[in-house]
Amino acid sequence: MKQTIGVLAVQGAFEEHIKALKKLDTDCIEIRKPSDLTNHSLDGLVLPGGESTVIGKLLRELELFEPIKKMIIEGLPVLGTCAGLILLASKITEDETIHFGTMNMVARRNAYGRQLGSFVTEAEFDACGKTPMVFIRAPYIESVGVDVEILARVDNHIVAARQNNMVVTSFHPELTADLTVHQYFLRLVQQKAKTCVA
Repeated sequence: MKQTIGVLAVQGAFEEHIKALKKLDTDCIEIRKPSDLTNHSLDGLVLPGGESTVIGKLLRELELFEPIKKMIIEGLPVLGTCAGLILLASKITEDETIHFGTMNMVARRNAYGRQLGSFVTEAEFDACGKTPMVFIRAPYIESVGVDVEILARVDNHIVAARQNNMVVTSFHPELTADLTVHQYFLRLVQQKAKTCVA
């Protein structure tokens, strides 16, 4: 059975996520207003990269913030990439702003500075093997709680992690032809669906 994934489409690299998910035979719904959440039965949600401050502001202005936060807390599988990671973080270094704050981790915004503002590398992602990773003015995770599983590191920095129904990456998996991260996320979505049925 096809999964239906909502992709937050208010700012950032949402179109690239949709293309990747469609390659995996997934139905995608662009989320721009509250009725997009209520009119569809979503199996998962993607929070794409972009500018976290702008996305956070738009979420509140468009009245999407509270319903999305509620869905995440209630267990909807969510993939947050780059800015999406920051939106989910329970704490942001040197920034008092907290957005959803649902994931037990400390994130550092624009962590690689100007010289390494953008770069491409390969690293192990979970047990899935070497995965290409595109970093664009990326954050990384400074620390995680005991309930958070580390999925990838680059130069000793945590760049991917999972806590229950939430998966985050510092990098942009949607900007490569590699579908490892999206496949990982869809497996989580399928596991959640089976649990709900049971």
